[in-house]
Amino acid sequence: MPGVPSPLQSARLRRIIVAYTVNRLGTWFGLVALMVAVFDHTHSAIAVAALLLAGQALPAFVVPALVARVEASVHRRELSGLYLFEAVVTAGLAVLLWNFSLPAILLLAALDGTAALAASALLRAEVARAARDQVELEAERAPALPGRSAGVDLESEVHEAERRANAALNVAFSGTFVLGPVLAGAVVAAAGASAALFIDVGSFLICAALLLDLHPHVEEAGGDSVRARLRKAWSHINEAPRLRALLLTEAVALLFFESAGPIEVAYAKATLHVGDRGFGLLLTTWGAGGVLGSLVFARSVRRPLGAMLSTGALAIGLAYIGFSIAPSLALACVAALIGGVGNGLQWPSLISVVQRLTPPQLHGRMMGAVESLGAFCLAAGLVLGGSLVALSSPRVAFLVVGVGAASTTAVFVVLTMRGLEPTAAGAGVAAAEAPVREAVAPAPEAVAPAPESTPEPSAP
Repeated sequence: MPGVPSPLQSARLRRIIVAYTVNRLGTWFGLVALMVAVFDHTHSAIAVAALLLAGQALPAFVVPALVARVEASVHRRELSGLYLFEAVVTAGLAVLLWNFSLPAILLLAALDGTAALAASALLRAEVARAARDQVELEAERAPALPGRSAGVDLESEVHEAERRANAALNVAFSGTFVLGPVLAGAVVAAAGASAALFIDVGSFLICAALLLDLHPHVEEAGGDSVRARLRKAWSHINEAPRLRALLLTEAVALLFFESAGPIEVAYAKATLHVGDRGFGLLLTTWGAGGVLGSLVFARSVRRPLGAMLSTGALAIGLAYIGFSIAPSLALACVAALIGGVGNGLQWPSLISVVQRLTPPQLHGRMMGAVESLGAFCLAAGLVLGGSLVALSSPRVAFLVVGVGAASTTAVFVVLTMRGLEPTAAGAGVAAAEAPVREAVAPAPEAVAPAPESTPEPSAP
């Protein structure tokens, strides 16, 4: 579409992406430090699994309500408040490592994970809002932009801007996926787990400062109570069959995607016999594929999202199947590269489709639902992957989850053929009928994952 402005022209959006990148790097420092410290003190893989479940699975039960509560608040700086809360909790975790207590660490990890997932959901909603605001601002400045003749065209520009913004966020996430574990591992080895956690504290403080003027409050015609807001979001899912089918299919796909975690170490060490370095090379290759996939997504803003979503799911499934038959580390790395590309395509495509199928004033709560969905599937995937390895072998386990992941592609294709994305006209009508949202708080500049927490699907 000629003349569509880049959402990255928004200083506010650039600030969000910088904050997201800093936070994602810091999150890797915290995660690696805690996993190493818990294992060193307990010598138990079960304790490490409990840490992951406490930090990512348990928060899923309360994140939607917390997101609704923040959006209902008329007070400002709630998003920065979540990052400040994470800073305090992470500092507490660093202190606890000097006087180790696993129950206390699990409790603080659960609190930190809850704030992280909620902040991630709100930040993704703000990314979309910043992109929309930039398009609307440009439309006011140049209403006669070539190719813009009606409100429907403007709505199409808004969707494209949201997609470009999601692509930029995904590139940042993929880059931190490659650099984060390496830097975190080096710091933990050289300075200790507590030092790495204090670096994570610093990342939260930087995010809180960068996002200080963000005001995620959303007006809701149905009432300002948390229950009313959650009911509104649930009603939207029930009344949108395409969205409901998409989320159910993604839940099944994520179950298989996330099952790789417990399989990968045994696969590298006991099947390929390549040790820690080989295992690290597989992770690095997957991360490099994620960066490549993110760049492909960013440069494919005119291609159908349903096709990108299906292709990503198929690539991840084929990568797992490739692991199951790869006779050497070199071929396993080829499979990892393919899987990483799929990872870089699949998740941002999902986010963009969900946003297109959701009125803007529900974006925050719907992103909260997606974050919770990812956390639930992570917990179930850890159990499934671990059970498959215990009952069979790493190759058989990868074959099962690979076939399962690839099979979801057929459902994504069917959904795409039935019209997964709304037409421009339909989108314009939906936007016109949606309740008016409150504009973002005025700021001299209009502003990741999120720590995601970031519940983006993890690579094997």
